Amino acid sequence: MDDKRNMVLAVVFAGLILLGWPYVANHFFPTATPPSTQISGGKQTALPAPEADPAADSPKAIRDRAVVIAETPRIPIQTPRMTGSINLKGARIDDVVLTGYKETIAPDSPPIHLFSPAGTKNAYYAGLGWTGQGLNAPDTNTVWKASGAKLTPETPVTLFHDNDQGQTFTIELSIDKNYMISAKQTVTNRGTSSVGVAPYALVNRIGAPTDKSTWTNHSGPMGVIDDAADYKWNYKDLAEQMGTPETRATTGGWVGFTDKYWLSAVIPDQKTRVDATLRAAKGDLFQANWAAKQEVLAPGKSLTTTSRIFAGAKETSLLEDYADSGIVKFDRAIDWGWFRWFEKPIFYLLDWLFKLFGNFGVAIIALTFIIRGLMFPIAQKGFRSMAQMRVVQPKMKAIQDKHKDDKPRMQQEIMELYKREKVNPMAGCLPIFLQIPVFYALYKVLMLTIEMRHQPFFGWLKDLSAPDPLHVLNLFGLLPYQVPGFLGIGVLAILLGASMWLQFRLNPQPMDDVQKQIFGFMPWVLMFVMAPFAAGLLLYWITSNVLTIAQQKFLYSRYPGLKAEPKTADAK
Repeated sequence: MDDKRNMVLAVVFAGLILLGWPYVANHFFPTATPPSTQISGGKQTALPAPEADPAADSPKAIRDRAVVIAETPRIPIQTPRMTGSINLKGARIDDVVLTGYKETIAPDSPPIHLFSPAGTKNAYYAGLGWTGQGLNAPDTNTVWKASGAKLTPETPVTLFHDNDQGQTFTIELSIDKNYMISAKQTVTNRGTSSVGVAPYALVNRIGAPTDKSTWTNHSGPMGVIDDAADYKWNYKDLAEQMGTPETRATTGGWVGFTDKYWLSAVIPDQKTRVDATLRAAKGDLFQANWAAKQEVLAPGKSLTTTSRIFAGAKETSLLEDYADSGIVKFDRAIDWGWFRWFEKPIFYLLDWLFKLFGNFGVAIIALTFIIRGLMFPIAQKGFRSMAQMRVVQPKMKAIQDKHKDDKPRMQQEIMELYKREKVNPMAGCLPIFLQIPVFYALYKVLMLTIEMRHQPFFGWLKDLSAPDPLHVLNLFGLLPYQVPGFLGIGVLAILLGASMWLQFRLNPQPMDDVQKQIFGFMPWVLMFVMAPFAAGLLLYWITSNVLTIAQQKFLYSRYPGLKAEPKTADAK
């Protein structure tokens, strides 16, 4: 009767996992980046990225964007990794294209358009300026004059404006070979009276992006305030408290918007006390800015403030380089979480292997070999412990039968048996427990790092950070429909279930029939659970299972007792 009850509970539990897991995963463990391809009619085609700027998605949007850009005088931006332009009307950086990244995996896919000017859908831009008592500061309609024809790493540009009331304004802009713009703002007072001057820098965006903030990865407004990275802000909260901005004073740090792969940030001088603010306004507008304290500028005096603007990809080593150069915790723009101390070494090892082999899938397989190699001695001890447990199983069964009505006495007798036979029942589980942090670290790497975005393996696996697109239930794309939800069982998920089933079959079989049945269907439950995850994660698990099976075969040859059927024992 108890066995039947346990079996029913096991089946119910498996059903709850299958039905409830998608809801849990969407909140706590988003499975992968959105699918980058689909297979229909036997052909694989690229899908548009949901987080892509609409300005890069359709001819109409591109034309509109181009029209808006052509309406104002501009200074081009050109670096090895970025193109775009500075809008001289308002001194805005509102045209940034990341030439090293494409919207989709299609060969003719347009590059990422990170910034677009006001007047386009999903406008997104950065700006610099001043406020102050008695100061007629330049505004969004001011047309600046420029000293140069193009902003490049070799040719800085200075913007100039005279307000005809005694004050002149200059913004000296320079850019590095990546995505960082440095700005030196200077106000000179040639008037006859003092004025108040408070410099600022801002990032504005219209509408929240499709990148959603999750339990494992923050996407949205953020900043580093007084040496602490703050991930608590989100677009919804800012919109709900419209008119009551979040403002905090800080020395050092930065503020901006982080998406899954992209970042915009305004970075004040790291030794100057400023107010960092996040706010929402009508029209679905969100703003991140810093503002310095107002200073009184006497006649004949000048005030200069330095700051930086970042608009680019969240490349791990690049963000760390900027942090090492003095931008406080700039690398925290990637939300590694509490276990960054373990996740980042896994990333750097995987990235090194990727550069070595030139194929991300091969790098994952090589990483699996390294991890399993390091764990081999521990696994060997675990198998030895399993062999010992196999020997004492009949004695445990006899104790359970003898004291089935006295649970405390049963547990006491079993513990004495462990001590007498020098058996550690948990030793066999140690290899599994040690793999959990590695598996989670790889999950975070595949979810967060742009270095893994759109990386192929071979054949139909064009993006290992996205789910396997080759689904069984539509006959691998031959039937004209997309499989919904967790029913999207791909080839990798089937290989995962089969390899886990074989691994369980090679393990010493439990004496309890209910446990045997649970171990029999658990691989197929996990097949459904893991199907929506990144293909790279499944590739790691499949490789690990294959190596475990090979290791089991090897250790069985050394410990034949592990495979042998246990002999019966009496209650004595």
